Amino acid sequence: MSERITIALDAMGGDAAPGIVVDGADIARERYPHVDFLVFGRAADVEPLLARKKQLQAVTTFVHTDSVVSPDDKPSIALRSGRASSMRLAINAVHDGDAKGVVSAGNTGALMAMSKFVLKTLPGVSRPAIASYFPTLKGESVMLDLGANLSCDADNLVDFAVMGSAFARSVLGIMEPSYGLLNVGSEEKKGPEHLHEASSILRSVDLPGAFHGFVEGDDIGKGTVDVIVTDGFTGNVALKTAEGTAKLINQFVRESFKSSLLASLGYLLARSAIKKLRVRVDPRRYNGAMFLGLNGIAVKSHGGTDALGFANAIGVAVDLYQQGIIEKIEAGIATLQRDPPKAKIATG
Repeated sequence: MSERITIALDAMGGDAAPGIVVDGADIARERYPHVDFLVFGRAADVEPLLARKKQLQAVTTFVHTDSVVSPDDKPSIALRSGRASSMRLAINAVHDGDAKGVVSAGNTGALMAMSKFVLKTLPGVSRPAIASYFPTLKGESVMLDLGANLSCDADNLVDFAVMGSAFARSVLGIMEPSYGLLNVGSEEKKGPEHLHEASSILRSVDLPGAFHGFVEGDDIGKGTVDVIVTDGFTGNVALKTAEGTAKLINQFVRESFKSSLLASLGYLLARSAIKKLRVRVDPRRYNGAMFLGLNGIAVKSHGGTDALGFANAIGVAVDLYQQGIIEKIEAGIATLQRDPPKAKIATG
């Protein structure tokens, strides 16, 4: 049997919190019977919901706090004034060893700032990155960074490749993942200098899997590589573009099937295939972005998700712990064998 583990939950984070958090935890309880929950939030809001779910209540420890991080709070303000918030207490539980990971659907910037402050980065990692996975023509792939670092140098991108490879092995089950650098073209001469420098480093290090080289935007959906590495600005734009395009196509399909009686009959005939398509591209299946590079597991659920999506985010946290994501990243970073920073010489 799997060892019993505890996952800390920020019950007050998300557009429909705490309802989706409690309902999501109940779904996760059925999927992962070896998991306990440490839930932080307002008693008046959370306890009545837990009282309706006796089986969940039996594996849950609830901790009351009145303090909540608002979706509009700036990260710096949340870091200073949110020390007793449900989000901060859930992160503290990971640091203190009371939980193996934290899941929150709250303010992304605040969650990153608090997680980095409390958990710290792993040795050799200068910047954590946000990573998540999504469907491709060949299955699933992971992309990072998705918004934590708007600009990056070559060393940052190399770190992201190491961390993305560990994520692919831990969550997607790809033992020898391929990885590539997102660029404006696949040709070796294209792109800025820091991408060429990162490419040179990745060709010389011994990481699990294979370095593909440069990939373009259309390679993301093709599944050309298992891990797409990029800076947070480009990654966030690519992610939001993909999400918007998926919604656009879904709306077009709906309108097309309502355009005429014949089209409506066509929908009835194709209903089974359409249902399979919806399941395949359902964003709730891919909910759960991790802050990679931290000395602890912190998973960000989409703020607008429902209970099923939140349950999937909990599943990501469980998988990351059980598959030893921290140890895999540490081992990967160690292979880089970078020179220590040179000491500054005082002048004057």
